[in-house]
Amino acid sequence: MRPKYSLIFHEAQQPVTQLITKFGGQPTWLTIPQWPLSRATGIPMRFIGQIALGPEIFGHIAGRMAYLFLTDDEEIFVDNTFDPEGGENAVIIQPGICEIPTQPLATGPTLYKMVNAPSGMTLIPVSCEFTVAVSPGEDPDVIVEDEHAHATDEAWKAFTAQGEEIKIGGTPAFVQGPEFPEGTNWQLLLQLDSANLPFYVNFGDAGVGYAFLSEDGTRGKFLWQGL
Repeated sequence: MRPKYSLIFHEAQQPVTQLITKFGGQPTWLTIPQWPLSRATGIPMRFIGQIALGPEIFGHIAGRMAYLFLTDDEEIFVDNTFDPEGGENAVIIQPGICEIPTQPLATGPTLYKMVNAPSGMTLIPVSCEFTVAVSPGEDPDVIVEDEHAHATDEAWKAFTAQGEEIKIGGTPAFVQGPEFPEGTNWQLLLQLDSANLPFYVNFGDAGVGYAFLSEDGTRGKFLWQGL
């Protein structure tokens, strides 16, 4: 079994500056800021969130904080945000190994949610920030879509719920079949179901994002799968 934390979001009323898990706002850097740049445009990616790498989930590894970024520009369409090697997403580990272009920016583009405009006729983006409450649990070592294993209605409901889960650690519940970054043995860092988030992220059509952590806890990768 693999330990995990299921997440519940709480919108912050003040900027969060502690070295804790949060989404949106501005990153609280553990060391020197390392803001990743889009390969296509050269502009800073959008900050999605930061995850504290606690030993209860990840063991005693080198990394202490992970920072997730995604290219997202309202005026310029950029492809390959789903690709862990596409240069349009990044998981920065501190302390850790960074293999992509970055700038020492303390602040930059951040997470947003869509709200009604004053006219009530359209939706507009508004910056937001969320802390999380966690619920400890465990996942099986492998989550497989198998007609026999999920033959009953109750078993199938339990299986599909794993794909909608928002969690730190545990086992990835892939929506399009197993897909891991190339190279070393990767463990799941974060799973985000875009259809069940209180903020906006572009993972295609109701997609799910998966951040991964290397076995030694020094490198991170990200990918997403759409339905």
